[in-house]
Amino acid sequence: MPQQFFYKEALKLGLKEVRIRTSKGLNPYLPALDDIVSPKRALNGIRLGIVQIPVWFIVGTKTESRTNSFAANFMPVLEENTEFSNKWEALYRSNLTEGIREPVKVYEYLNRYYVEEGNKRVSVLKFCGSYSVQAEVIRIMPEKKDTKEVKLYLEYLEFNKYSKINFIEFSKSGSYRELLRLMGKKTDDYWTEEERRRFSSTYYFFEKAYYENGGNEHKHTVGDAMLSYIQVYGFTELQHANETKIGINLKKMWEEISLKEKDDAIELKESPTEGKKPSVRAMVLNIAKPTKLKAAFIYDMPYEKSSWVNEHEMGRRHAQTVLGDKVETSYYECLEYSDIEKTLKRAISDGNKIIFTISPRMLNASLRAAIDHPEIAIMNCSLNISHRYVRTYYPRMYEVKFILGVLAGSLTKSGRLGYVCDYPIFGQIAGINAFALGAQMANPGAKVFLEWSSVKGAKDAAISLSSQNIHLISSQDTARYSKDERKSFGLSHIENEKSKLLAVPVWKWGVYYERILRAALDETIKIEYVNTTRALNYYWGMSAGVVDLEYAPALPQASRRFADFFRNSIISGAGKPFLTPFATQNGDIIGAGQRELSLEQIINMDYLVDNIVGTIPAYDELSDIGKSTVDTVGIHQARFGSSKKGGVLL
Repeated sequence: MPQQFFYKEALKLGLKEVRIRTSKGLNPYLPALDDIVSPKRALNGIRLGIVQIPVWFIVGTKTESRTNSFAANFMPVLEENTEFSNKWEALYRSNLTEGIREPVKVYEYLNRYYVEEGNKRVSVLKFCGSYSVQAEVIRIMPEKKDTKEVKLYLEYLEFNKYSKINFIEFSKSGSYRELLRLMGKKTDDYWTEEERRRFSSTYYFFEKAYYENGGNEHKHTVGDAMLSYIQVYGFTELQHANETKIGINLKKMWEEISLKEKDDAIELKESPTEGKKPSVRAMVLNIAKPTKLKAAFIYDMPYEKSSWVNEHEMGRRHAQTVLGDKVETSYYECLEYSDIEKTLKRAISDGNKIIFTISPRMLNASLRAAIDHPEIAIMNCSLNISHRYVRTYYPRMYEVKFILGVLAGSLTKSGRLGYVCDYPIFGQIAGINAFALGAQMANPGAKVFLEWSSVKGAKDAAISLSSQNIHLISSQDTARYSKDERKSFGLSHIENEKSKLLAVPVWKWGVYYERILRAALDETIKIEYVNTTRALNYYWGMSAGVVDLEYAPALPQASRRFADFFRNSIISGAGKPFLTPFATQNGDIIGAGQRELSLEQIINMDYLVDNIVGTIPAYDELSDIGKSTVDTVGIHQARFGSSKKGGVLL
């Protein structure tokens, strides 16, 4: 073999890279860290000692002196038969026989490495496809900037501090903590050497399967794809899967992974889409050859024991009655949480073409079933979930909460109102804020005292409010059975152990299911899915008739007329519960001018408005069922905490 055969091959790769990048108007050579960060800041870097670092994270040189010797892919560009090429070839042959033992010296900035000593060694290692190299690392901390890049890097540093893992990266904030949660680890748990070894092995096999099955065609990181995989199949299953099994699963879920590339991953359907009326010919053919849509409802407990499940069951019966022989609906009960997947498989094998899972806790099982059976429309009752294969549905309850707030504000004499919320999940924070803004509109001095049933328990939350001389309380949205410890629902006046109902939200699941099933019958559901690459969230409100307000006999007639004014304005589209500007607890001003928040901004609220007394609970404060619910559909602050004080400025 010619003396410089391998250098010649590397040179070809380098010159090709130069041509490609030049044609695109990009810098064809290695970037220099001194052009990115002031050399003075490098002098104050943090010495990390000798660290094993990923070769593919080495992206440039420390100074400009060697930038033009290598293409941007670290392949050489200097001609053959020179001192440079001789040294490169010698290093290559040495690496084949005994490896490169001497550590390179690098500077790390934003989890990328820039070589000060050892450029040719790095070039050889990249040419050989080496995975990692020992390096003497000096870390340069970024200046404090409120940028996505810096935020992600700081999250990486927190993860790296305890895990010592430096090769996995994500493109979305919160992903490191989500990974730890799915692994069953706390953020401040130090990893053992065995845990690092097993994680490294799992990542290596996943990465190999990822690239062998088309990963190069995607923009997201390997970490993003691995996190999506774990969200579907679980970390334990990934640890025990071989490359073939991982590859098969990846091929089924590419759309799910690709969704992570999108900043606008969710497409909100604000109102039902009216399907096309069938032609006369189609109606005749349908009469001649009738078809029946089979729809299944999956319940996570018997409907006789849960008012939430019972309301969905009443909704199913309503839809069945209205649609008649066009549909055949049935329900399946899961006596144990572990039975959900088996129940879904049974519903699919029974020939159901659309399946409703009525609890966010069933989301993960729903997602796995939907990936395995893309021909089945699986819908989960939850909100703001960016999964491609599962559609979600939920009513805009904040609209009713706003009206209840207006009522409470108009009725209070003390100006002190109570609000009991179950979980800090998507949609619930909007409900709290809408109630508070409604109360403030009717009574500018009104204060809303907030308690959480998932922290104190429902009974203690109500007692806490009553002990503060608060009698007008907005509690849970559904009447519970007599065994439930709660004494009220909706907006009630509670005093001296006596509860008087005034007004209550009404979940019209029958209307919701009827309209969705009609959309399935005329294939609107299918067309909407095919015509988008985003996750579909159905988020209908009062104008669609899926949520409303009912008055109790105790509510005065004048108050009913007052509430009806706001109800009609919201249904017509004239009423705007979240009209800006308004202030948060921390003094931040949301919006400017008389404009309405978008649905995305409303759903993702992680702040409380300024007339609320109370806080969003931390994850560790929640009950076990509260934690499991928040794990699936909790707002970011409740799941991971917030590094930011104050509200989100728009």
